[in-house]
Amino acid sequence: MPNSTLYAFILSFLAGISTVIGALIIFFDKHKNNKIVTISLSFAAGVMICVSLTDLLPNSFNMILDINNVFPKLILTLIFMVIGIIISMLIDKYLPSEYENNDNKGLYKIGIISMVAIILHNIPEGIATFITSTNNLSLGITLTLAIALHNIPEGISIAVPIYHSTNNKLKAIMYALLSGMSEVVGSILAYLFLAPFINDHIMAALYAIIAGIMIHISVYELIPGAYKEGTLKSVLKYFIIGSIVMILSHILM
Repeated sequence: MPNSTLYAFILSFLAGISTVIGALIIFFDKHKNNKIVTISLSFAAGVMICVSLTDLLPNSFNMILDINNVFPKLILTLIFMVIGIIISMLIDKYLPSEYENNDNKGLYKIGIISMVAIILHNIPEGIATFITSTNNLSLGITLTLAIALHNIPEGISIAVPIYHSTNNKLKAIMYALLSGMSEVVGSILAYLFLAPFINDHIMAALYAIIAGIMIHISVYELIPGAYKEGTLKSVLKYFIIGSIVMILSHILM
């Protein structure tokens, strides 16, 4: 295996494992304080919406067609985003819940839906990290750092609701790990099958679909879940903090 390929796999792994760093917050949540749920879900919603609006959708728009006409590019981007929203709505509708208690059921569902969305988000991220790193290692390292920074709150958005609904730290950590390791799955897919076929148009469609999924989850699951456990003021505060952290990570990276 060439060194560039090995480094690309290592970088994908490091980006993915950072999700577990966020999940470790549950070890500081000994009394299962509802404030932690409000903070984590609001913060994660801010991160997800910010990633969608400042990263995924602009990249989709720029990559979707090799033409200068703005209108068809915008329409296609919005169509793929709506497809993502519909996919998220179907996941939400048909996802089974394990718990009969309404509060636990709601939190468990939020954790699982977040995990599914982040897996769908991380696989193309893993593909992008692998392809970028094999061609330009320096750029791959920068991309890995940026991904790692926003994977941390994604780990929080999975682990905290799973832990609060199941009282099982191991399950919370394992679900966060599973979502993170989907980055590596993306790299493996790129290495074995996809690298010759992936082009800007396919990635553009994926980015917009994933943005739709993340926006729907944030608006329909994370923010209402956070508000149920806290106040509107606290939800807005930590949503804004999550957005600012994500914007700063883009500026610094």
